[in-house]
Order: sequence, then structure tokens, then C-alpha cells
Amino acid sequence: MRKRLYRVLVALIGALMVLLVGAPVAAQATETPPPDATAIQVTLQDEASKDAEGNPKPIPGVTLQVSKDGKKAGEGVTDEKGVATIVVEELGKYTVTLDEKTLPKGTVLDENTKNEATVQVRFQGPNNRAIFPIGVAAGEQSSFAKDLAQNLRAGIVFALVLCLAGLGFSLIFGTTGLSNFAHGELLTFGAVMAWTFDQIFKTGGLATVSVILAGIVAVALGGLGGYVQDKVLWGPLRRRGTGLIAMMIVSIGLSIFLRYIFQYFYTSSTRSLSQYSGQQREQHWYYLGLSFADREGIIVLISLVTITTVCLWLAKSRMGKAMRAVSDNPALAASSGLRVDGVITNAWVIGGALTALAGVLYALTLQVNAFMGMRILLVIFAAVTLGGLGTIWGSLVGSLVIGLVYELGPLFGVPTSIKEVGPLLIMIVILLVRPQGILGRKERLG
Repeated sequence: MRKRLYRVLVALIGALMVLLVGAPVAAQATETPPPDATAIQVTLQDEASKDAEGNPKPIPGVTLQVSKDGKKAGEGVTDEKGVATIVVEELGKYTVTLDEKTLPKGTVLDENTKNEATVQVRFQGPNNRAIFPIGVAAGEQSSFAKDLAQNLRAGIVFALVLCLAGLGFSLIFGTTGLSNFAHGELLTFGAVMAWTFDQIFKTGGLATVSVILAGIVAVALGGLGGYVQDKVLWGPLRRRGTGLIAMMIVSIGLSIFLRYIFQYFYTSSTRSLSQYSGQQREQHWYYLGLSFADREGIIVLISLVTITTVCLWLAKSRMGKAMRAVSDNPALAASSGLRVDGVITNAWVIGGALTALAGVLYALTLQVNAFMGMRILLVIFAAVTLGGLGTIWGSLVGSLVIGLVYELGPLFGVPTSIKEVGPLLIMIVILLVRPQGILGRKERLG
């Protein structure tokens, strides 16, 4: 009998020891889950209360419960940094509920902030976040006029990038008649070269001017790339009498080859230029009632100066007149003593440099990606075709129309994921009325 009582006492003492020792271990495991655990991370900060450095103060000690399909899936408490990481067993849709009773005294949820947040857990790891805005002043409701001004500004910026890319395309098409499907990869080349040299100059102690120097190098390499393309590929094909259809098919193969070369060396991930990673606060400038961020102002300024310079050069310089002569009638230009091959090579150099510059400026508003040129290639084609194939002024007008329609479309119900549909429909409608484009010339066929 005594032995049985002794065994019962030992078992009770052991159970108490397990409870006393095991409790903190379990709590510690909950507070610091493994790095590879799938979890929901919640950060609570009071925007109405700032510290000495102007950062919002964290809110510790707040209890959060996670549920899925009405069943409890986890629980956590925010630490001294206001962060709670709650491990979940599987991917899916979860509801995070904040216990308002555990909020510190004097801290309350905003009128428009609910104590529940829905989180779609799509990724393995802790990068699934729930947000509870606390202390945030109620913002003004967006009006149609404000949305129109914002989209109009974005449309102007995008249209100017299209103008540069379309100008490069028009120079090449006007002198060769080639519809170059690898033109989008020339834009991507400018962007990835800018990112590459930005990283090199940044690590070399030139962080403050790395983007500027990288952009200059990328434009120079774009011009060099156009020269190499013409000398190695397009020039020999022209001299062999290869037809334009066959050359167009070659350009499709070249675009696929270059695209996957970029993907091989730069992968499919997106990258940002060092000074425009999206973390810096930019000043805004107001022109004609529109608010432009610093980088947008830079894009507008550089684009306008470049477009004006190129157009004046084409109108006044000897080489510009030679390019226009070759574009109008290559055989007559050759019989007049012009070196047509040399003029075409110069068109490839300038077209490659302009398109690379478009890629650099596009990278300021969009992260660098191996497929960025391919995604707007049809938009570039639409802009050039709408304005009139082979006409410089037509490509500028077409780019402006397409760029504005591209960004204003979502304001009138076009889903953002298919913004390209609007510009293409506008192009089809206008070409039905004016087949040669807005500023194109009528030509007799046959």
C-alpha cells in the first residue's frame, strides 16, 4: 500500500515538474517560431504616437487570435516591438482577431478600423502579414477628379517613355522597312544594363551618382548594341536580298533568344535601381495642376529634351536629311550618291540608344525584369502604327494617345490586369477610319 502511494506521489511530482518546466519552453517556441515555419505576422504601431525620431510607437502585449473556417488555428501576443508571429499549419484563408481589451490604456481602434483582418496565406514562411491601422487619420475619400489627375500624370509619364521607344522603332522601320519584334528586348537591355552598372558604381563608392552614370553607360551600350546587330545580322541579310517577312521571323527568334539570355543571367525576379527602391520619400512638384514625384519629373524632363533634340537633328542636320531621304526612297537616295548602308547603320545606332534610354527611364517607374520589354512591345507597336508607320511625328502623336488611354482605361472600368486592351481597341477603331494612321501617308499598292 505504501509503495503504491509512493508511486502516485512520484507521478504527481513528475507531472507538476513537466508542467512547470515545459510551460516556458512552449511559450518560447510560440514567441520564436522556426524561420521556415508558415506563420502570420502582425505588427501593431500607433501612428498617432511618435517617438523622438518620429517613428510610430509599437504596441506590445496585445492578444491576437487566428481562426480558419470558424475554428481556432493559433494565438499570439505582440512583443516589445509590437510584433506577433503566429504559426499556422497550412496555407489558406485565415481571420486574425484583435482583442481590444488587451490594448494599452488610451489606445483605441480608429472608427474605420475593424478588430478583424483577413489574411490569405499563400507563402511558406513568416511573410504573410495582417494590418490593423491604429492612430491613422481618416483620409479624404478619393474623388473622380483626383483619380483623373493621378492617372493623367501616369499617362503622360508612360507616353513619353513610349515616345522614346517608338522614335527608335520608327527610325529603324523608316530606313529598313523591318518590323523588329526584338525591339522590346532593346528596351530590356537598357534597363538591365542600368541596374548592373548601378550596382557596380554603388559598390565603387559612387552611390550618390550611380544611377546617373549607369544610365549614361546603358544608353551608350544600347547604341553599340544597335551597331553590332546591324553589322553582324541585319546588314548581311540585306546584302543577300533576304525578304522583309523572313527578316521579321528572324527578329522573332532573336527576341526569344535575348529574352531567355536575360532570364538566365538575371533570373525572373524583379530589381530596383539603388536610389529608387521605393523606400525613399520623394518630393512632389506641381505642373499644370498635376503632382509629379521627383523621378517622374526627371523622366518628363529627360524625355522632352531628348525628343526635341532628336527631332531638330532629323530636320536640320545632314545625316537627318539623309535618313529621311532613305526612308522616302532608298533606290533614289542610292542613285543620288548616298551610302544607304551607312545611313541604315546610323539609324540602328540612334534607335538602339533611344530605346535603351526608354528602358532606363521605364526602370525608374517599374522594377527591372527580364520580361519588361516583351510586356509593352504590343503597346509600342500600337503607338507607332496608330501614328503612322515610319513617320517620326506620327510615332510621337500615337505614343501620346496610346500612353494616355493605357493609364486612363482603368478609370473607366478596364481591369488593370488587361490595360493593354484599351489602346489596342483605340488603334483598331482609328485605323478603320484612317488606315494609314493619324499622320501617315496614303500609298497605292499594286
